[in-house]
Amino acid sequence: MQDYRWLESYCLNRFGSRAELEAHLPVPRSPAALRQISDDRYLSTLALRVFRAGLKHSLVDAKWPAFEEVFFGFDPEKVVLMSAEHLERLMGDKRIVRHLGKLRSVPRNAQLVLDVRAEYGSMGQLIADWPADDIVGLWRMLAKRGSQLGGQSVPRFLRMVGKDTWVATEDVVAALKAQGIIDKAPTSQRDQNAAQAAFNQWLEESGRPLCQLSAMLAFTVNH
Repeated sequence: MQDYRWLESYCLNRFGSRAELEAHLPVPRSPAALRQISDDRYLSTLALRVFRAGLKHSLVDAKWPAFEEVFFGFDPEKVVLMSAEHLERLMGDKRIVRHLGKLRSVPRNAQLVLDVRAEYGSMGQLIADWPADDIVGLWRMLAKRGSQLGGQSVPRFLRMVGKDTWVATEDVVAALKAQGIIDKAPTSQRDQNAAQAAFNQWLEESGRPLCQLSAMLAFTVNH
């Protein structure tokens, strides 16, 4: 595995200047900003990520005001009480995406939010305080305790709310494979830990957040 200097040199050469490179890099939210996001907004974003999976994002996003209405503004204390019959009735509402499995995931993820609130104070507190050098641990915790949060759903959710994380996109996976860090998409704990260790090294060398290192890796893949 090459050190961060190679990655920076490649990206600077690709974009021509540091200013141009920086303009293409994401900026994570601060821990203070993450703590200020309310639990209903975290639940809404979790649900949005679940419904976006496998569908055109613009289609889901256009229907989201109706989702906010039928799920009581994603207040977890209200959503968790929604019965199976209530969810089945929503299958007749043409204003939303009618997918029963995904609809059922919303009250289950409301329970996740309430459990996290009881244990950590709020979802924002958990997410803000989770260390970047073990972000895959947060992936696994939320995927295990939530519903319909497998695959890339948790890292993409974290990216949506602004938590610093890397994401195993096709380009990032290709770059990690080229560096000999993994030999396939990191779906196992072993491969996730190996990729995390590489990101931790680059983070230590560069001081850059994981989301920027992830983007820079993706830029090394030619199309």
